[in-house]
Amino acid sequence: MIEILETGPFNTVQDLGRPGYRDIGVSASGAMDPLAVRIGNILVGNDENAAVIEVQTFPFSLRFERRTVFAVTGADGNPHLDGSELIAWCAYVAEPGQALELKQPPRLARAYISVGGGLDIPVVMGSRSTSLRGGFGGNAGRPLVKGDRIAVGEDAEIAMLPATGLAVVEPAVALRDVFPAPVDDTLPIRALPAGEHDLFAGDGEAFWGQTWRISSRSDRTGYRLSGEPITPTASIEMRSHGVVPGVIQVPPGGEPIVQMSDANTAGGYPKVAGVIECDLWRLGQARIGARLKFIRSTHAEARAVEQAVSRYVEDVRLTSGMVKRALKAMA
Repeated sequence: MIEILETGPFNTVQDLGRPGYRDIGVSASGAMDPLAVRIGNILVGNDENAAVIEVQTFPFSLRFERRTVFAVTGADGNPHLDGSELIAWCAYVAEPGQALELKQPPRLARAYISVGGGLDIPVVMGSRSTSLRGGFGGNAGRPLVKGDRIAVGEDAEIAMLPATGLAVVEPAVALRDVFPAPVDDTLPIRALPAGEHDLFAGDGEAFWGQTWRISSRSDRTGYRLSGEPITPTASIEMRSHGVVPGVIQVPPGGEPIVQMSDANTAGGYPKVAGVIECDLWRLGQARIGARLKFIRSTHAEARAVEQAVSRYVEDVRLTSGMVKRALKAMA
């Protein structure tokens, strides 16, 4: 078991989501930074899709009730175990009674806590993710609150860690040649023109050319962007169509909405662009008020980025496995 000692609104249990139910109006949900979840779970010896805690309001703390392997990934803040500073993107062993604390990270938005064996939460529609809008999944379909106790699955690899922990190079560093760095504190996000892009004519170019800011009216469903409004060249009436994370819709007010992990399953606003899937984790780590600029991409580039991320994940898996096998052989 783990016990929640301190938390804020909207901290939830998530995994990689529940795809396949949009036709009946059920959003996929899942982590806003799925790459952090995958790496954290590999570090602690879980399946990549094991349930974790997504923390987006800080400070956050929990207590381990038994000896547990854990890792904190995602946000760029250093966790503390019983007051001792640790590094992120590293697996450690916590002893019974020890408390893990996460403070406000300096730049990024979300941290993920993975534990060996995963969170033992009931599976709903193939996933343990919390659907806040639907009120199901995760921890009784709601955010975590102080005093919650969450069961942890059996961990077969607790003895297979170096005493100093097992760390990896975080994606932002390991993949710095793949993901363009922010320029003047503006995060570049790659996207492809979407179905109604041509309806915006000159305004379509304005979409690509200007810097947008993530509005305070943003959440896990969608990021509302503040900037110079863009509008179609003529009034159009559209039927509702399917929507997935990354789709950028433009409501009548002209300020785009980027659909995120809890994306609506359908909508009728025109689509100006779609964020490439492998850039969604960077968007998920962007805070309210952050500045974005969309970079026109290609399907070939999106595929190349996907391949680079896959190689990185596989390198982490192989390296982690080699270390653990070596320790097991020495035991």
